[in-house]
Amino acid sequence: MEIIVPACIAIAAPVTSKEAAIRLAGELLVKAGYIAAPYVESFLKREAVSNTFLGSGVAIPHGMIEDRHHVLGTGIAVVQVPQGVRWKDDNAARLVVAIAAQSDEHIAILRRLTRLMQQEGAIEALATTSEPGRIISALTDTPFVPAAQAAPWPADASLELSLDYPNGLHARPATQWVETARRHACDIRVIKDNDAADAKALTALLGLGITRGSRIVLAARGAGAELAVKDLAETVTRLSAEELADAERARVAAAQAKANAPTWRPQGAARLQQGVSASPGLAVGKLVRHENHVLEVVDTSRGAIAEGEALEAALGKVAVELAALEAETRERLGAGEAAIFAAQRELLADPGLMRAAIGEIMRGHGAAWAWKKILSARVDQQRQLQDALLAARALDLQDAGERVLATLLGLERRAVLLREPSILIAEDLTPSDTLQLDMRYVVGLAISSGGPTSHTAILARTLGLPALVAAGPSLLALSAGQEAVIDGNAGCLYLKCSPADLESARLAVRAYTARRDAMRATRDQPAVTPDGHRVGVFANVANARQAAEAVEAGAEGVGLMRTEFLFLERDTAPGEDEQYIVYRDTIAALAGRPLIIRTLDIGGDKQVSYLDLPKEENPFLGVRGARLLLARPELLHTQLRALYRAAAHGPLQIMFPMITDLAEVEMLRAECELVRKQLGAPAVPLGIMVEVPAVAVMADRFAKVVDFFSIGTNDLTQYVLAMDRQHPQLAAQADPLHPAVLALIGMTARAANAAGIHAGVCGGLAGDPLGARILTGLGVHELSMSAQDVAAVKTAIRAEPLSAMQALAERALAAGSAAEVRAL
Repeated sequence: MEIIVPACIAIAAPVTSKEAAIRLAGELLVKAGYIAAPYVESFLKREAVSNTFLGSGVAIPHGMIEDRHHVLGTGIAVVQVPQGVRWKDDNAARLVVAIAAQSDEHIAILRRLTRLMQQEGAIEALATTSEPGRIISALTDTPFVPAAQAAPWPADASLELSLDYPNGLHARPATQWVETARRHACDIRVIKDNDAADAKALTALLGLGITRGSRIVLAARGAGAELAVKDLAETVTRLSAEELADAERARVAAAQAKANAPTWRPQGAARLQQGVSASPGLAVGKLVRHENHVLEVVDTSRGAIAEGEALEAALGKVAVELAALEAETRERLGAGEAAIFAAQRELLADPGLMRAAIGEIMRGHGAAWAWKKILSARVDQQRQLQDALLAARALDLQDAGERVLATLLGLERRAVLLREPSILIAEDLTPSDTLQLDMRYVVGLAISSGGPTSHTAILARTLGLPALVAAGPSLLALSAGQEAVIDGNAGCLYLKCSPADLESARLAVRAYTARRDAMRATRDQPAVTPDGHRVGVFANVANARQAAEAVEAGAEGVGLMRTEFLFLERDTAPGEDEQYIVYRDTIAALAGRPLIIRTLDIGGDKQVSYLDLPKEENPFLGVRGARLLLARPELLHTQLRALYRAAAHGPLQIMFPMITDLAEVEMLRAECELVRKQLGAPAVPLGIMVEVPAVAVMADRFAKVVDFFSIGTNDLTQYVLAMDRQHPQLAAQADPLHPAVLALIGMTARAANAAGIHAGVCGGLAGDPLGARILTGLGVHELSMSAQDVAAVKTAIRAEPLSAMQALAERALAAGSAAEVRAL
């Protein structure tokens, strides 16, 4: 027999005590046939007689000489415990090398182990590797060959690309990769370096640790391999724009929230607990400790069939719970936050988890014990990823997995009961924990671990809770019940504050709350400057529900309804009736308020496979927007028929994107009139997006053939500055406040004013209070933005006369860079 085999290596073992580690090593040796069962107790007897901790995180448990007759063949088992298990005094063992020796065959391995302990980083590498072969190679003369090198996967089609997602491959985009892969019957792999993962298994994908800039290969084998690779590649690249846009929105929102949050500093002496800012804001409350409940499991089995059925039932029950939580979160906070729980549901649907747990059940273990073992190993594997952001996502798997474990154990997860304003301190909070918080009393979160990009931090920002993370273990030693001040802006927790400082902090919070409430109270009032100039403030939406939310937020109507979302994430284009119902319902939600609907804007950063569009080297400069509609009349006519049918139900305006030539406008107007006459529908205003610099330069001529302009600052900026807004190095420089972009916006607004038509802006600049003031000063009539920005923009417009904003715009046009404009 070989002295050490893969079956005797336990990677990331879920053990929490020395005895558990020794027993696991013994079980491995028993199952592999090296020892008889009684020898496991001999390991424990030896440990009681003499300490077997070798040093440098290594322990070498072995049996008593008098029990050697239980050794059937010399063998070694290795139990890897990355987090360490206490062995003696304060020493922690991370590599437990259990030895069962008939004579002295193991001496060579001990010598090799001693040499490894003297090599810098060698033991650390073995204590964190996810490949048993590396441990075997280090302890023997067997060379280690990575699996990907040992047996290259015979793909029938493959494609290499570089990932530019700012946050790497995390659960939300990975979920869509999996959904795309599962539409194909063939085998699909994602390969990074020497590691490969099944593209249909979410946990395996996340385990690759794909970060921004990673080179990956999409490969497929079997019937339809080429189509599968193409389809997955389209999903990967399409999501790139969404990920970049999400990251930029998060950056802008965080900057705005931080700028608007109250500022405060203690005047007297106070103890400071420093962390990292995760969500801005200021609050005063008593410290309350949130205990992470450890779910204890006793390994009992009622038989493989019964335990397997119990696990399957628990997974099904939790899937239903997560679907309900996803729906509730979407309604309460939005689609982005809801996607956290959609991803958790997909994590649990990974067949690899189920197979591994069933394997343990078939070995005689109970469902709860088996699930906890497999879950702990997967969570630890994720936590060991080098990229901190991806490692932090282990909490999502733990959150979802512990729901299953609690179900198997018949336990109910309970929220913390609070009765007064409280700052919750915890080692970590799962997304489920965060959403269970009683918002009447929780005023802030202080977390000892984690990071500012964790899903819990994202939820805290959405909920408006001041939060800090990464405050260290000393946070958990603080006495509960003491009053403190949390400053989410600076990532500080102030303790032992004087009564005067506590009162001044409360005054700062009340003043901020009063300002916020005043903005909200006046959200339905028009944005009129002190000298009587009115600016329309509208919202950008994608459906009727968002339109209703926009009205509640104070929007005077919808300045941009995106219709491309009707066409994404499906296998065929939506029909006329389906589109008509969506448009009609949106009109109804607005109750007579204006609605501008943009026709299909596919192309550029948005692609759909079923349209079979040709691959373009630069899709932003290719067939997109109106160019596509004119080339595919069936798409244009279907959408126009749905729009004109909906126009019978209320005010509606049609806007065409990506216009370049006057001839395009003439052709589109002719198509509109043809459809209108066929249906006997009312005439509606027809406008265009001003995104192409050529249109801005010729705005005076376009103003004669359209009813309105809507300036898309996002695309206009990238075309003016020749900077792809998805480019990982250039995206931050593609600033719409660049004087050259502002000059074209001013040119467009002047042409609209001269022609007597209105000019609006529906790009991201409209939702920035500074940008809104400059745009107003340039002569823009209407601003359309995210609903959450409406109240703040209205307040900014009301705060100063038009003349002041015009002066600000002149200074912006005279600036030399976007940075100079922002400094204004």
